[in-house]
Amino acid sequence: MKILITGSNGLLGQKLLHKLRKDYFVELIATSKGSNRVTETSNYTYFDLDITNNDAVDELIESEKPQVVVNTAAMTNVDLCEYEKKNCGALNVDAVRYLADACAKIDAHLIQISTDFIFDGKDGPYKEKDKPNPLSNYGLSKLKSEQLLQTHSVKWTILRTMIVFGVGEKLSKGNIVLWAKGALEKGGPLNIIDDQFRAPTLAEDLADICILVAKKKAYGIFNASGKDIMSIYEMVERIAKHYGNAIDNLNKISTASLNQKALRPPKTGFILDKSINKLGYNPHSFEECLTIIDQQLKK
Repeated sequence: MKILITGSNGLLGQKLLHKLRKDYFVELIATSKGSNRVTETSNYTYFDLDITNNDAVDELIESEKPQVVVNTAAMTNVDLCEYEKKNCGALNVDAVRYLADACAKIDAHLIQISTDFIFDGKDGPYKEKDKPNPLSNYGLSKLKSEQLLQTHSVKWTILRTMIVFGVGEKLSKGNIVLWAKGALEKGGPLNIIDDQFRAPTLAEDLADICILVAKKKAYGIFNASGKDIMSIYEMVERIAKHYGNAIDNLNKISTASLNQKALRPPKTGFILDKSINKLGYNPHSFEECLTIIDQQLKK
């Protein structure tokens, strides 16, 4: 099977790269904008690809002819998406159309990563068939890309996820678990919101479900998060307990006190039954995820 990854320099992209390059039955093409930031360069081919360039997308997919394309590239800074709506639309919507058009021409399967932010957070946790109602431009852009695929001739799969975390190489942005671990070690007071509830997702688990979808040729929408739903405060508290850090310096604050540009859904989380039963998805518990991260950081 020939698989092409977009955004291979990102966290999920790197996890997919490392898993798939070791798979004897996969021919791997990794793409990202700019040079390759992954040190390991064996058993895959790398291309510099800007997915907002329609001609470049069309040309590469036509020449390489992958059977599966996994689109991990996106603009995910929720507040920045409010300020830079044009850039957000270009990367999160227009680029998905270019990929879908190119994949349809060669009968390739497009796997698109979506988000819990397509929901308003009033009725979480959510099933795949629940009605979206995004509160932010980021959520709206990801919903538009979902709607685009659902009316397109391409073979498509949408994987909805949230708060993806893990250890990567030369990443352009951090993630909440590694931030909290570092902040807790410093021992100063931390203000943590306690009115948002999520199911944090280990990047390896998300990579695994991408691979399951590709190999099983599973089409449609699937939830792809961690299994444990908790408040952001509880997440940081559990990280503190895992590493033996004090929690008496954690202060609960409200989302409203942050005055963020973009609105966030208060409670999401996903019901994973469809992914577990149809795909064999088996995400780790949050504490198991922290142990995996410990092992990776030691390396």
